Amino acid sequence: MGAAAISVSGLGKRYWLSQRTRADTLRDAFTAKLRALGARLAGRENHGSEEEFWALRDLSFEIARGDVVGIIGRNGAGKSTLLKILSRITEPTAGEIRIRGRVASLLEVGTGFHPELTGRDNIYLNGAILGMSRAEIRRKFDEIVAFAEVERFLDMRVKHYSSGMYVRLAFAVAAHLEPEILIVDEVLAVGDAAFQKKCLGKMQDVARSEGRTVLFVSHNLPSIRQLCRSALLLSAGRLEAAGGCGPVLEQYQRGLTAGAPVTVPKPGPEIAERAYVTAVKLETLDGRQPAVIPVGVPWKIRISIRVRQPQRRFVAAVGIKSADGIAVQTSWLPPQDLAPGDYEAVFTQDRVNLEGGSYSLLVGLTENDRHLQQFEAARFDLTGENAGDQFPATSGVGIVLNSMQSSLERL
Repeated sequence: MGAAAISVSGLGKRYWLSQRTRADTLRDAFTAKLRALGARLAGRENHGSEEEFWALRDLSFEIARGDVVGIIGRNGAGKSTLLKILSRITEPTAGEIRIRGRVASLLEVGTGFHPELTGRDNIYLNGAILGMSRAEIRRKFDEIVAFAEVERFLDMRVKHYSSGMYVRLAFAVAAHLEPEILIVDEVLAVGDAAFQKKCLGKMQDVARSEGRTVLFVSHNLPSIRQLCRSALLLSAGRLEAAGGCGPVLEQYQRGLTAGAPVTVPKPGPEIAERAYVTAVKLETLDGRQPAVIPVGVPWKIRISIRVRQPQRRFVAAVGIKSADGIAVQTSWLPPQDLAPGDYEAVFTQDRVNLEGGSYSLLVGLTENDRHLQQFEAARFDLTGENAGDQFPATSGVGIVLNSMQSSLERL
């Protein structure tokens, strides 16, 4: 099979989480600048009170030429960071990477496109970036346009494209302009179910018929199982497992017993005297709190609320937001007057009807149409494993309103 397409040794990526306090005087600001300058002249990094965070740590692996590799892991595992480094979008802090072949990547909606250029111009621009001649691009042009289904909009500037049009054209360019290595992140979730199926078929053709290397990140485990021969499992920035797709997926699923991390902020003084959330739980109907919830199963969201002063027309609401920040579902309690005390709001749904992927849970409270509290309570994953075709992709459908049954009880 020859040399590996990608070789990674001791790879690490560090970020600094700023915790610096604001300079209150000109003297403080001037002193801080002098210290930073002195550290640079002395060859030292001076990060003050910043906290060190390693998104990736000591990763080593090889990907064979022509292999199709799924990269899986929970939110924050480092999957997207790894792909950005392999795509040369960001530089690693430590380690060595050897890439043998031309790389095309599709990581975010609009990646590699110039918004002021037309779709036609961007096809030629992307081909030139990949090192292709104009004749080569022209030979593939009609095939790209037909696959993307954007003929009518080809001479429109892409800044006016919808996210779905962006992804269709971007994937068509990346898959058809003959890169030796194709890197695809969760961005395909923006497309509809039919287009996702079409993309998976094309990636299979690219890998099996044309012998190119494919790296694919997705929370849709059936897609990973269908497409990939090998898999890498990342956890907290480290490589937890690598090997055949089946065994790695099984190890990933065995580790999904811990509950999704939930954050409930401490209420400010004004809110603490009125009403605020004390706890949030995501559960299946049997009371389990998994970090990954299968598509199609019943689930519920439980919110504990403390009321300190009488509330008029009080409303508790929950919202679900996709990984790219799009609201896809929201539900709320009918307005009601509440006396002081502890309450529990429960939102129940007979089946998760979203597609597999990463999501955020938002919680909000209002009183008499006035804002009380709103925050992101949890990030969680939905897996499409065993869902089949019963639950199509929801991308592009819009926000689903009040699809959950709700109740509020005093404890």
